[in-house]
Amino acid sequence: MNASTQEQELDKFARMADQWWDPQGPMRPLHDINPLRLDYVAERAPLDGALVADIGCGAGIFSEALAGRGASVTGTDLAQPMIEVARAHARESGLDIDYQCISSRDLAARRRGEFDLVTCMELLEHVDEPAAVIDDCAQLLRPGGTAIFSTINRNAKAWLLAIAGAE
Repeated sequence: MNASTQEQELDKFARMADQWWDPQGPMRPLHDINPLRLDYVAERAPLDGALVADIGCGAGIFSEALAGRGASVTGTDLAQPMIEVARAHARESGLDIDYQCISSRDLAARRRGEFDLVTCMELLEHVDEPAAVIDDCAQLLRPGGTAIFSTINRNAKAWLLAIAGAE
């Protein structure tokens, strides 16, 4: 993925920011799988009191779920409109989430080794260097911390069903 393609991805999601929290809208698949994702993560890492970085948080659906289970969450995304929607929704929900428009690389440089848990859900298929993002997530973890990734395979069937169909 080249820089212009990555910008197109950011623009696409930024245009959907205002619809992100509509459970019947274009992000319905994320709303539908969110409880399953949360249970999966909670079974593998304690959330109550944990410091969590949610990399590629979009407008905060998963970040809010993590915070609702007692985690102290930092959510990051490169699309500023997403961060603005996430901040507004968290305020409305009475949740204190640190949302930042920052790259995983820059966050890792600032907060290396600080997090108990790093999540990166349905992001890697949208970036040009997935291995670099994975490395950034590893750098964010404290010794003994947990990183959990969820992604769609990069093949034609996955693209057609999940990316073109669901997004």
